[in-house]
Amino acid sequence: MSQLPFSRITISNEEINALPLGAFQEKIFVIDQEKDLPGVFSEVNQNSVVGFDTETKPVFVRGHRNNVALMQIALPSKVFLVRLNKTGIQPEIIDFLENENVLKAGVALRDDIKALQRLRKFNPQGVVELADLAKKAGLREEGVKKLTGLLLGFRVSKTAQTSNWEAAALNEKQITYAATDAWVCLEIYQKLKAVIS
Repeated sequence: MSQLPFSRITISNEEINALPLGAFQEKIFVIDQEKDLPGVFSEVNQNSVVGFDTETKPVFVRGHRNNVALMQIALPSKVFLVRLNKTGIQPEIIDFLENENVLKAGVALRDDIKALQRLRKFNPQGVVELADLAKKAGLREEGVKKLTGLLLGFRVSKTAQTSNWEAAALNEKQITYAATDAWVCLEIYQKLKAVIS
């Protein structure tokens, strides 16, 4: 039998809780004005792969649904947090989402894409589901939290996940959480790609 690329294929919640907390430590840019989008996306589109995620204000009323408020795009040393509830879905954003030359790596992206398509119709290209790559690499985990623990050796704080992403200003906790979530997707992609390509 061929050697598995990873020494372990699964991790328990107890093992994750014992890991040190990790977070993105480099530059984070919060983009809440439409005029900043052309500059952001001209830089983003120079990358062959980015970490990708979205955040939506949680719903506590049955049958109600909020729109995507934030789109996170991670480059190797910086993360852009695009506040869609303030910028709207502009042509630069659609071009990025339809650009097959920029791979957008993330977890549970089908839901993210569907939610974005409710704001504006587009034809998604270059979307890479990390759960599929993990399966291909022989791993038994597919969530961000477990894959981060297993492949990157730290845990990510999820305390800001259910906070108000439509707030007038995002707080420090939200900014760090959102940036970290997209950045770990990029890191996980690199680890998985190295063993399955």
